[in-house]
Amino acid sequence: MSGRAADVQAHDFERVVDRARGDSLKWNRYAGRDVLPLWVADMDFAAPPAIIAALERRVAHGCFGYAEPMPGLYEAVIGNLQREYGWHVEADWLLWLPGLVSGLNVACRAVDGDVVTATPVYPPFLSAPRLSGRRLTTAALCQDDGLWVFDFAALQDAVLPGSRLLLLCHPHNPVGRAWQRQELEQIAAFSLRNDLIVCSDEIHCGLVLDEHRRHLPLAMLGDDMARRTITLMAPSKTWNIPGLGCAFAVIADPALRRRFSAAMRGIVPHVNALGLAACEAAYRDCDDWQRALLATLRHNRDAVEAAVRSMSGLAMSHVEATYLAWIDARGLAVADPSACFEEAGVGLSSGAEFGLAGWVRLNFGCPRSTLATALDRMAAACKAAARP
Repeated sequence: MSGRAADVQAHDFERVVDRARGDSLKWNRYAGRDVLPLWVADMDFAAPPAIIAALERRVAHGCFGYAEPMPGLYEAVIGNLQREYGWHVEADWLLWLPGLVSGLNVACRAVDGDVVTATPVYPPFLSAPRLSGRRLTTAALCQDDGLWVFDFAALQDAVLPGSRLLLLCHPHNPVGRAWQRQELEQIAAFSLRNDLIVCSDEIHCGLVLDEHRRHLPLAMLGDDMARRTITLMAPSKTWNIPGLGCAFAVIADPALRRRFSAAMRGIVPHVNALGLAACEAAYRDCDDWQRALLATLRHNRDAVEAAVRSMSGLAMSHVEATYLAWIDARGLAVADPSACFEEAGVGLSSGAEFGLAGWVRLNFGCPRSTLATALDRMAAACKAAARP
């Protein structure tokens, strides 16, 4: 047995965890209905054993007062960033957050000016500027031979005289791109040319599925980009602990870091004690679990891509990163594709939430048996929609 196969076998990603009788936001959306929830970015796998053990030790302590990051947490995060990406980060560059969405909102408050982003995109990119009293302009991503890419001419047209902040999703949710160095260099040049700060959401950086690829943090593209980049990261997606609420910003520039920290004051709570304990274990002790997860997600990704190719009315691009498939359902010729699939027993995210109606997003971070049933139901829905 190969090392990779042994990793997968050691971590049981085929066990179906019953989440339908508890507090799961994902599963409770369809409580009492035979609908498989593949919508929100929350996998159906149990967390890594090392994280569970760390939580058990912290709970056994018995006292849950206000907590702060300890040296071991800094060492774990800094060590992981160096090991995985060759990125040297100083401890004082890290600012702790209760979630990545908080970071997006803080960035919009910390940078005084209008905001630019590309769509479709994770919905908080669209809501955070408005909630922060900022004007948002957008440019549509486009497809080049089936590959989602930036339209830099459209992005330039979206820049206003008052634009000061670019929100970047890297890797991209929902289109599944792991941006290449050349594309990131174009983003860097665009940002420098327009004097933009970049808030780079890199929460899916540990979920690059193509084995020959490695995530490249935007802030590593030279000193100029490091000085103007707010990098947002968290263990929540890679190690499936979003409910524990721990994230962080990496900001190398002292002045930008002070502005970000000032914008947090009074509105952003401290990270909870269990979130800090889980974060340390994730970045320090869970490399083998992550490797096994990636092998499982690659298999699931391939299954989704093959199934979609066989379904009349659907199309999708190759998913390079994340556990999310962005599916073009306009060929079904139905008013609301997500409602169509929900009626067939599969709960997907509506593309309209991401700024592109007619599409759906499917979360394939689940056991193979769950995914197979969902894909069968989707195939039946496509056949029914195609009938005259």
